[in-house]
Amino acid sequence: MPAITSANLAQAIVKLVAADALPALMGNLVMGNLVNRDFEPSLANSGDTVNVPIPPVLTANNLAEGGVVQSQNPNLGNAQIVLDTHVEASFQIPDITKVLAVPDLLSLYMQPALVAIAERIEGDLLGLYSQFTANAMVGTGGTAITEAVIDTAETRLFEAKVPPTAPKYLVVDSGTYSTMRQIPRFSEYGSVGEAGLKTMVEGSVGRIKDFYVFRSQFVKKTGVTPVTTQNIAFSRDAIGLVIRRLPRPLPGTGAIAEYAEFGNFGMRVVMSYKPDTLSQQFTVDVLYGKGVLRNGFGVQVRS
Repeated sequence: MPAITSANLAQAIVKLVAADALPALMGNLVMGNLVNRDFEPSLANSGDTVNVPIPPVLTANNLAEGGVVQSQNPNLGNAQIVLDTHVEASFQIPDITKVLAVPDLLSLYMQPALVAIAERIEGDLLGLYSQFTANAMVGTGGTAITEAVIDTAETRLFEAKVPPTAPKYLVVDSGTYSTMRQIPRFSEYGSVGEAGLKTMVEGSVGRIKDFYVFRSQFVKKTGVTPVTTQNIAFSRDAIGLVIRRLPRPLPGTGAIAEYAEFGNFGMRVVMSYKPDTLSQQFTVDVLYGKGVLRNGFGVQVRS
């Protein structure tokens, strides 16, 4: 068994922070858990561009008797996502030994930092609503959402050839979510059975018109009197979120880093010493880029 030294103890502290950080961050994300994150978490720097391949469209040829195969030369689509956002949240712990003795203290320090990062990512992803231009927007700004609007949004995605097996999501603000909970056909036991009872008792909309419904505090609002709420209906491949590892600090610079990764979502946790405050500083940072991958797989839903 290796001897306990200040060096491996410091490394263990950073690993402890990293292990607790990622689950807490993922628990505060809505959009970040719904969009496409299937990209390798390789090392990168701010400003790098990631090329995301998009499957081409092919046609089926009726091969009649005596006919010949028609060779197609499809062009692989490409969406470029720039790693243009490097966010960090830092906090200091005066007495790091207390964290080892009382691990719950770590959560008290870390939670605000992770919430701040999650809110930034959430807001950036929801800010992509204006780039969904392939489908005509549905709903009217400043007007309560209706069953007909939700139905039309789902029809738009179906006509855009979103695969029937692909989950569809509807992310709305709190007011729109509240309105949806009060649509009689979806909130009464006599209309939809147990689903309506669950909406009434637990307050969860769940699923409507083939949409899994979520609410977020960071859905964008535009205009004044009336304010337009820019909700989004989309399938997973409509939006891409690319996260890349940031390099470790140079050895001997007094900083120790660990990575926390799960499901192609990762962050770097750096511990360093702040001599001016005689405390340990922890920095949690993420380098990411976001973008629309398939324009036709998203619809603006106004309310």
